[in-house]
Amino acid sequence: MSAQPGSVALPAVQRIAVAINPQASFGRRRGAGPAVVAALQASGHEVVVLAQPNYELLRRETSRVIEEGGADVLVVVGGDGMVSLGVNIVAETDVGLGIVASGTGNDMARTLGLPVDDTDASIAALQKALADGPRRIDLGRVRHGALTTWFACVLSAGFDAVVNERANRMARPRGAHRYTIAMVRELLSFRPARYRIVVDGLATTTEAMLVSVANGRSIGGGMKIVPDAEVDDGLLDLFVVDRMPRHRFLRVFPRVFRGEHTALPEVHITRARTVSVDAEGIVAYADGERIGPLPVEVSVAPGALLLYA
Repeated sequence: MSAQPGSVALPAVQRIAVAINPQASFGRRRGAGPAVVAALQASGHEVVVLAQPNYELLRRETSRVIEEGGADVLVVVGGDGMVSLGVNIVAETDVGLGIVASGTGNDMARTLGLPVDDTDASIAALQKALADGPRRIDLGRVRHGALTTWFACVLSAGFDAVVNERANRMARPRGAHRYTIAMVRELLSFRPARYRIVVDGLATTTEAMLVSVANGRSIGGGMKIVPDAEVDDGLLDLFVVDRMPRHRFLRVFPRVFRGEHTALPEVHITRARTVSVDAEGIVAYADGERIGPLPVEVSVAPGALLLYA
């Protein structure tokens, strides 16, 4: 279907599917899912609980319920991986998405200004959004080979993606610090890659430390790589950090968490509708989920997600 940004009027919500990640925040937030279900049922909604022992089974079950018309709204309880699951099921449909952030990074929730690490506040924000009605926001569409993947926040294809690869292989620590530790370890051996980037048809070649295509604002649990990004402006933001010495790159990172890096001469942010990225040995991630080796082609899909937030 064709979707346009802006407010959307829908009938009162009655059927809500709640998809729960039992491993959200490494299992420390197991109570979040049942609390969401109880609150929605107490508000008079018909709730379908979706809980499976692993991500793939949960994705299949959630897809089946939505495809069979079993819900008007899909609420995901977890982190950015659950946002990715939900977005890839309801993109370009009239099924709305609600988010209760209970993961490790929660970057999409941060972009939207939703509560993080506070289940009661998250539930209250969700119930207010259900009462106020949904709006439409943009999504990024990634074409990689014969596959298409949607993302709501950021596609990473540089140092940040390499760090994600390392962090996903680490058993410890269990928490947000895992990404920071993986980043420090990766800096010991990381080398900039040579990229071929095509922005709205204009091709460039550059050596870069970090390349991301953003719809939202942050990665890695709050690194505000594009602090001024808007999720409903019909544009993506290409974020590139030029080659620099490792010691300087390490000093830049604290400024990224505060969003104070954008004036640095090595940092470039370009608004675009389409971006293709290619480099040897680099794997792309989108909303924290592995996409696969470059190249990828990314385009904006204005108003592709009906969102309760």
